[in-house]
Amino acid sequence: MTDYNVSAVDLFCGIGGLSYGFKEAGINIKAGIDFDNTCKYAFEANCGSRFIHADVSKVKSSEVLDMFDNDDIKVLVGCAPCQPFSTYTLKGDKQKDSRWRLLYEFSRIIKDVKPDIVSMENVPNLLKFKKEPVFHNFVKELEEYGYHVWYDIVFSPDYGIPQKRKRLVLLASKKGKIELIKPTHTPEEYISVRKAIGNLEKISSGEASKKDFIHKASKISEKNLKRIRQSIPGGSWSRDWDEDLKLDCHKTTKGQTYVSVYGRMEWDKPSPTMTTFCTGIGNGRFGHPEQDRAISLREAAILQSFPQSYKFTDKKENLKFGQVSRQIGNAVPPKLGEVIGISIMKHLKEMKKNV
Repeated sequence: MTDYNVSAVDLFCGIGGLSYGFKEAGINIKAGIDFDNTCKYAFEANCGSRFIHADVSKVKSSEVLDMFDNDDIKVLVGCAPCQPFSTYTLKGDKQKDSRWRLLYEFSRIIKDVKPDIVSMENVPNLLKFKKEPVFHNFVKELEEYGYHVWYDIVFSPDYGIPQKRKRLVLLASKKGKIELIKPTHTPEEYISVRKAIGNLEKISSGEASKKDFIHKASKISEKNLKRIRQSIPGGSWSRDWDEDLKLDCHKTTKGQTYVSVYGRMEWDKPSPTMTTFCTGIGNGRFGHPEQDRAISLREAAILQSFPQSYKFTDKKENLKFGQVSRQIGNAVPPKLGEVIGISIMKHLKEMKKNV
């Protein structure tokens, strides 16, 4: 799309969702940096680049600059851990959670490295945090550094991602105005659960496919099997279950607000947002639409828009179910990464025309 050699360094890279999407868009991935060393195999196996196990707050800007060599266009991306800004922790004391300050560390590196393009993805709640307006401070600093900044809340199904995930996406460029490409899908074209995972092999609770050991479902108890058998896709435990199956905690006023737990997904709609606990039926509407189980690791990954061939561990014996579930839930959907990458390449092409 351009005559530029465009390369990126991915801070907080995780298992490589964003980097993989960038690679698909034609951007060279120089390296990924993350504090969680369990992500190393998946990042390197799928993104074909170097994983650096490090705390970004301790990474020197000069080290990041050296990763770029003499590339024409430098892209720096950073999707800091979103847990401090999630719905569940928004009311907590952020002074006790150092992770939310990682956005300031990102700003420090940007100031020193001076990349041509900056991108960030995070939870929408980052906009709401008033006590310490970290995101708004971040935008202000980018503008002071000479960047044109765009950001908005993105609804994932608008870009072909089969889940109802909303994310805050930011793009910034020193070369001129930049923005995300227009939505690629209308509501009538949204990718449904059926289209995403309907072709996968049937498995039971606690089983794994013999063809793909990542297509494995967690084991659920006999009582939970009874519960999911009474669950209707898109329904609720409060309407669908016999009284003896209902949990005491859900009968309270607060508990009655959690209507989606133990629920089944609907075949012909995008899935709920994937979380780190999306492979357990007690954590949300994560039941398979037909089969009496929670969605498998592979199904969760596909609903995150990872290709079915994505590697999470080298062999069956090394699979740690909870670890991979967490990694998938924490990841940037690769398709969203590709959309961001395409937006960057489109921007550079337009800027080149205007020179």
